[in-house]
Amino acid sequence: MPLFVLYGQDKPNAVEIRKATRESHLAWIEAMKPRVKIAGPMFADDGATPIGSVMVIEADSLDAAKADYAKDPYASAGLWASTTIRQFNWVVKQ
Repeated sequence: MPLFVLYGQDKPNAVEIRKATRESHLAWIEAMKPRVKIAGPMFADDGATPIGSVMVIEADSLDAAKADYAKDPYASAGLWASTTIRQFNWVVKQ
């Protein structure tokens, strides 16, 4: 099954949105297992302030990946200012 990567860039000053929806976001990820291959936050230069999300999931198509990502509570809450979703080829696994 193809892989798709999402990069969601947080809206400015959206830390409270992220905190308020984190538990439901993690529950969504748990429900998506084993299709979720990688998931985690991106941080500002200070190494502490979250500024975005990266996830890699298996999906049948780009449209299916977009539909899956749209169900993420972070998306529903309007956390991301922008998202990019692209097919991904995982070449190196360790």
